[in-house]
Amino acid sequence: MSKPPANSSAAREALRAFAPKLVDLTDNVLFGDVWERKGLSKRDRSLITCAALVALNRTEQQVGHFQRALNNGVTKDELLEVITHLAFYGGWPVAMSAAQTAKKVFEGGDNK
Repeated sequence: MSKPPANSSAAREALRAFAPKLVDLTDNVLFGDVWERKGLSKRDRSLITCAALVALNRTEQQVGHFQRALNNGVTKDELLEVITHLAFYGGWPVAMSAAQTAKKVFEGGDNK
């Protein structure tokens, strides 16, 4: 098994022994290739990813991606605007759930 990339999250590392191929594809294809493509900035990729995760109600994945978005230059106000906007397209319940997740991330409380 190869050494994990420097940007591999603790959650992915905890899953590596159980689902090594899935984690390998995540590290090398998703984050090693797709996220590194020059067609979009990492900031834009973060906004798109966060929007998809909000619309799909993937609150567990939102935690890491909201944090990543902040690290990629997306502001807290912009994330909240995305969530508010999606209330009308993805549904009120998913937006309310995402707002709760964002609150925890912004307060540093839910660092999965």
